[in-house]
This record gives sequence, C-alpha cells and structure tokens, in this order.
Amino acid sequence: MAPLPSDDAVRHALRQRGAAEHLVRGGAPGLIARWRRFVAEVEAGYPFGLEDYRNDLDIRTLIGLAGLDSAVEAEDAHFREKLTDTGRAIWSSDVPGAFWVLGYPANASGDLLSGLRAEGLF
Repeated sequence: MAPLPSDDAVRHALRQRGAAEHLVRGGAPGLIARWRRFVAEVEAGYPFGLEDYRNDLDIRTLIGLAGLDSAVEAEDAHFREKLTDTGRAIWSSDVPGAFWVLGYPANASGDLLSGLRAEGLF
C-alpha cells in the first residue's frame, strides 16, 4: 500500500478544489470519518434525500482526488455491497472509475427513494 499524503497536502488539494472550509479544516481525518459515517448510514438505511446523498458522494470524490483511496478500502467494499443498478450513473465524479456514483442503495427508502423516483432513476 502506498503511503498516504500528508494532511497538509490533503488540505492544499481541498483548497485547490474549492472545497468548503469545514472540509479543509477537517483534512484527511475529517474526510475519512465522513465517508465512514456515510457508509454506515447507507448500511442502516440512508435517512436523507437524493441531494444529500449526492453531496455525500462528493466526499468520496474528494477522497479520491486527495489520494486517500487506500484509507477507505474497507468502507468502499461495504458500500459496493449495498449498491444495486450499478450500470446507471446517478451522479458524476472527476475521478476515473468512480464506482460510488453508479447505482443506489438496494435498501433505499423514504426521501432518497422519492428523489430517485422523481428523477426516473428507480
């Protein structure tokens, strides 16, 4: 496994990307913690709508752009297991091969399911 970039390098990359200041302040630990929390929410039944879901997917894009992929391999594996309809993009990413924007949680319900239906994605 390649070494992770320094937190200063991650913060610099986030600033260059125009990320929100709270994400820059959180640096690598903050991004990783947010992705872990999101994956846990998806496993339990994502409680928010499609716009929030897409914002959370952007966290994973920032992780990829910051060179932190190896820090979230276990979470990525769990997330992949929860997705269905993975041939359909429901969001976009600047990261080549961004699996996280393909499909949606198999257990989608509530506001997320309503949003997916409203956009013809379910």
